[in-house]
Amino acid sequence: MRNFRMVLSYDGTRYQGWQRLGGSGETVQGKLETALTRLLEQPVEVHGSGRTDAGAHAAGQVAHFHADTDWPCRRLEAALRRVLPGDIGLLALEEAPPRFHARLWAVGKTYRYRVWNSPRPNVFERRYVYQLPEPLDLAAMERAAADLVGTHDFQAFCSNRPGKKSTVRTVTALTVERMGEEVRFTVTGDGFLYNMVRILVGTLLEVGLHRRPADGMPAILESRRRENAGETAPARGLCLMEVYYR
Repeated sequence: MRNFRMVLSYDGTRYQGWQRLGGSGETVQGKLETALTRLLEQPVEVHGSGRTDAGAHAAGQVAHFHADTDWPCRRLEAALRRVLPGDIGLLALEEAPPRFHARLWAVGKTYRYRVWNSPRPNVFERRYVYQLPEPLDLAAMERAAADLVGTHDFQAFCSNRPGKKSTVRTVTALTVERMGEEVRFTVTGDGFLYNMVRILVGTLLEVGLHRRPADGMPAILESRRRENAGETAPARGLCLMEVYYR
């Protein structure tokens, strides 16, 4: 039994997220498993570095799977590219150490969130940006973002109800930059809670719209209450850029 590591990109617009769902094949994981099972003529289970939400995208998702096959990696890579739908791209496939696990071995991730900040619609990228026409105060969002960097309990920025698992995470970088009519949020950390990046962005956008103070992030973190943070930004603006391993 061999272990294979894949790097993938995908347009998540028509998918119900990464994770396979009972009774539905419209997930990225489901499409990959169906394709590999048919190619290799054996049941194949694919494990990703983490789940992406319905409608969210990936430029560098990492996944692994085990298979009993003597196919060379190049042959399997080429065959899989031929059968995958056009909105799922296999960037690389290689044999991995037997114990490699895409999620458990990951030590960090980078996400990017794109906002089209203009009254003029962006027709051609509407699936990949959140269109927000109101002016944004970039300096205020930068000040607020600085308070979110570091090791904190991010329970207030998580959609799941509190459980036994720790909600402490380390955000190593959170940048806000304007590129013409687009505002980009780029966040890197050791791990992210459910909807965490989208809630972080939604909260910072409220700061940029002057709907909440720029110095309010420490109080939100300390409260550990979801209702004290901002709205969850739409999934279409979110993209998993890279997954890091030791």
